[in-house]
Amino acid sequence: MKLNITSRLSYVLERPTDLLLQVELARIAGQTVLSDALSTTPVRDFARIPAEGALGTRAWMEAEGQLDVTYEAQVEVTRPDIDLTALGTTSVRYLGAEATSYLMPSRYVPSDEFEALVTDEYSGLSGGALIVAVSDWIRESFVYDGEASTNTTTARDSYFARRGVCRDYAHVLIAFARASGIPARIASVYAPDVDPPDFHAVAEVWLEGAWHLVDATGMAKPSQMAVIGAGRDAAEVSFLSSFGFAEFLHQSVDVSRA
Repeated sequence: MKLNITSRLSYVLERPTDLLLQVELARIAGQTVLSDALSTTPVRDFARIPAEGALGTRAWMEAEGQLDVTYEAQVEVTRPDIDLTALGTTSVRYLGAEATSYLMPSRYVPSDEFEALVTDEYSGLSGGALIVAVSDWIRESFVYDGEASTNTTTARDSYFARRGVCRDYAHVLIAFARASGIPARIASVYAPDVDPPDFHAVAEVWLEGAWHLVDATGMAKPSQMAVIGAGRDAAEVSFLSSFGFAEFLHQSVDVSRA
C-alpha cells in the first residue's frame, strides 16, 4: 500500500528555545520511503540524530518567534498482517538486550501494577493469544475520548477510567504485555483511517523474535501503518519536545492512500 502523508505544526516561541522534532518516517523493513521532505521556518543549529533505539530520526533545532513545520512524504508499506494468536512467547531469560529493556516499567506504563490483573483476568493465555485478547477487550470496553487524558495520564489511570486516546489505549496494552513477560513498546505511526486525523500511537510487542504492531483502537492494521519511531512509552516518541514554553497554534495530519 502506498500512502501520501502531510503533517504540519505551528507554534510560537517567545524566546530562543531548544526543540526536538520527530515527524519523519523511519527507514525500516516493511516500509520504503519513496520521497520525503521536511521544511521549517528559519531555525538555528538544525541537526538530525538517531531516535530511540536507533529506530527513526529526531531533529534538534533552536527557534524563536513563530515556528512552522511541514513534512511531506510518500511511502510504500509492504508489512503483512499476521495472525498473532499463532505466535508464542520467548522465555525472558532468552531475550536479548534490545527486547529486555522493554520488559521494565516506565513513566507512563507502571506494568508492575498489572501483574495481578494478568493473573486474574487472563490466566491460561500467553503469547499472541493474550495480546489479541487484551487488545480486543480494550477496543470493546474503552471510549475514545480526546478530553479524557492529559500528558500525565498513566496506563493505570486509563485502565480505571476506561477511556482515552490512542496513546492511552497503547499504554494499557503495553502494561498488560510487560506484566505477562512479553516485551512491549509504543510506536508512533501515520495511518489513513485515524479519526480524528492525527499522529497515531500503537503498541508493538515482541513475539517469536520479532516486533509486531498492534492497534488497540482498531483504526489501523500493520499493513496500513507507516512507522515514525518507537520507545518505552509516549515520552520517547513525542512529535515535538520543547525545552521551554511553546504556545500551540495549529496542527494537522493528512494521510491518504496513493
